[in-house]
Amino acid sequence: MPVFNAHVPAERFTTDQKQTLATALPQALHDALGIPADDQFVVISEQPAGTLVLNPTYMGMNRSNDATIITVLFTAERPLDDKRTLVRAICDHTVKALGISPDDVFIALIPVSKENFSFGRGELQLAAQT
Repeated sequence: MPVFNAHVPAERFTTDQKQTLATALPQALHDALGIPADDQFVVISEQPAGTLVLNPTYMGMNRSNDATIITVLFTAERPLDDKRTLVRAICDHTVKALGISPDDVFIALIPVSKENFSFGRGELQLAAQT
């Protein structure tokens, strides 16, 4: 059920690279946490020049014009070790999919209670039934 939003620089990556990324992100979840591989909810947004702004050296990084921001909405119940494993897998899969440096992969995990996800039909499928 995690939802990925990948914000990439416009016109930098091919359609094939973006499709590879769309497949790689859910695969990272599967590899890191055993989440089913078909649990795929990914949005890739191309950001025009000047609208994707990452400090090039913050936290000792050496970011390039390939810098990408990935946010992940996922269930809040995960322990810190799972989060560390997941972030490493997302970074590794993104680097491979796009051919960029690990310094160019900024990731923000956004925990959400599982009861707040609707998979369709206006229902909260994972909410406790009363």
